[in-house]
Amino acid sequence: MSKPPAVCNFDSDKLVMKLKVTLAAERKSVDPVVRSVIEIVRNIECATGKEDNIEVALTEALANAVVHGAKEDPNKIVECLVACDEERGVLIMVRDPGSGFDPTSLPDPCHGENVFSGHGRGIFLINQLMDEVGFHKNGTEIHMVKK
Repeated sequence: MSKPPAVCNFDSDKLVMKLKVTLAAERKSVDPVVRSVIEIVRNIECATGKEDNIEVALTEALANAVVHGAKEDPNKIVECLVACDEERGVLIMVRDPGSGFDPTSLPDPCHGENVFSGHGRGIFLINQLMDEVGFHKNGTEIHMVKK
C-alpha cells in the first residue's frame, strides 16, 4: 500500500511554475483552492492528461489536513505548495499544523470490515493516483509527485 517516500527536491532552475497557497482550516476552503490549482496546472500543461488524478489527490490531501490535522479550526492555516518541472512533472506539498500520524498504522480500506467503512480511503486513493507519495514531519506534511 505504501510507496517509497517522494523525493521532492525539484531543480529550481527548471521550474515552470511555483505556487504557494494558504487556506483557513475549513472544509469550504478546499474546493476553491483545488479548482484554482487545477486550472493553473491545465493552463501550463505540466501534467497533460493527469489533471483528474491530481485533482482527486489534492482534494483528499487538503481535506485530510483540514479535518484531521487542523481539526477544522478556521483560526489554523493549511499550506499547499505546487511546483511544476518540465522533466519531473507536478510536485504538491500539503502541510497542516496538527500533531501528525503514522501512515503505516492506517487500516487497509480493501479488507474486512474496512470495506464498508464510510471513511478511511483518502490516503489509499492518493497512493493509487500519484506516482510518488511521502509523509514527512511526523505525518503533518505530505509530498506527492505526478510525472
